[in-house]
Amino acid sequence: MIITSGSGGVVDRGVKPVYNMTYVWTISLVAAMGGLLFGYDWVVIGGAKPFFERYFELTSATQKGWANSCALIGCLVGALMAGALSDKFGRKRLLIFSAFLFALTSLGNAFAQNFTVFVFWRLLGGVAIGLASNLSPMYIAEVAPAPMRGRLVAVNQLTIVIGILAAQFINWFIVRDLPANATDTFIAGSWYGQVGWRWMFGLTAVPSLLFLAGMFFVPESPRWLAKNGRSAQARAIFERMGGSTYAGQAIAEIETTLVNEIQKVNFRDLLEPKMKKVLFLGVVLAVFQQWCGINVIFNYAEEIFRNAGYDISDVLKNIAWTGSVNLVFTFVALGVVDRGGRRVLMLIGSCGLALVYIAMGFCYHAGIKGLPMLLLVLSAISCYAMSLAPVTWVLISEIFPNRIRGAAISVAVSALWIACFVLTFTFPMLNATLGPAGTFWAYAAVCVAGFVFVWFKVPETKGKSLEQIEKELVD
Repeated sequence: MIITSGSGGVVDRGVKPVYNMTYVWTISLVAAMGGLLFGYDWVVIGGAKPFFERYFELTSATQKGWANSCALIGCLVGALMAGALSDKFGRKRLLIFSAFLFALTSLGNAFAQNFTVFVFWRLLGGVAIGLASNLSPMYIAEVAPAPMRGRLVAVNQLTIVIGILAAQFINWFIVRDLPANATDTFIAGSWYGQVGWRWMFGLTAVPSLLFLAGMFFVPESPRWLAKNGRSAQARAIFERMGGSTYAGQAIAEIETTLVNEIQKVNFRDLLEPKMKKVLFLGVVLAVFQQWCGINVIFNYAEEIFRNAGYDISDVLKNIAWTGSVNLVFTFVALGVVDRGGRRVLMLIGSCGLALVYIAMGFCYHAGIKGLPMLLLVLSAISCYAMSLAPVTWVLISEIFPNRIRGAAISVAVSALWIACFVLTFTFPMLNATLGPAGTFWAYAAVCVAGFVFVWFKVPETKGKSLEQIEKELVD
């Protein structure tokens, strides 16, 4: 197939490019550091929860729910900011800003002396998470060659998982010597309750500064450059990635999708008839990833494992196990997402989670505790880690047209964080009203609905350029 580029050159798509894998992987891994910080900062609160709740004397379900979910309001703000600002200023500058915010807010939470200040820094830290969760996968998708895009975007999920695991192991390491029979009074007055939990938050500053430094050495997104009339700079980046033939092909495809399009994009442009369908698809996928329920295990692991019969020492050890399983099965996703495809993994994940939740509900209902519950939790996490967790981010980064990608991903990720807030805030109340069994059966019903949606609405995108996907979904 022959494509004529906007500069008048002719490019043969049949010539297979030789990619500079070192360069492609390096810039992708640096951008994916945003995912690592997202994972750490998002989950660290789960291990710190038993200690800062006693330090700040939080007693009601509403207070506890707000402490665990307030950062998600910041995530929503960050995601909304990312869409408009990244289209105006570029992906790179916003990622640099998010790295700075991660460092600042981690220290703010570490030194918070009252609950109001703690919530302020959690809200601001949520802005950093919202920016990174939006921009890291978008940036990687825009620099990645089509044959490996799924794997590279999934690397962002891998770094999220590594961040989660790091938070879980650091939390466990800090309190590993806490007596198993420690009372609330002992915890509140001990080093663990006064200082230990502060280290859990403060250590985030170290990888934040590494991310900040690394982002100064990666290029701007070439697709953003081309969209903003800087095709020469975009071509130079593509040439470094895959040579002149690949660069010519990439620039030609981008310019084809931007013909007669204006540079500035308003959010109302997303409601054009041809855009509504793909925007709806992205929003539903984002909401489903959260309402499938797995994140309550990360944010309320202490409560879930306590209900399953474990004391606080074993709870934190089990939390570390969940992170390890999460990491292993994310590697499984990396191995199959570009070969098996996105759609089949989404179907496997939604069906598998529904079955595991039904079994968990039965165990809670029947009073079965200990090892069976731990194995079911690990099964749920393994299923999620190889399917809904990485593949949702891959699909969201792929399905939107070049012209509106920043704004559209912003809307989808904003929907994700709203859904995450609803999930996290309501879990204590659902647990009190329906009980653990009823709560997980409700999540199972959501997974069944998600399976049906994926079966009928989600297309396969593996192996296709972003411009090919755009033509199939929008044109």
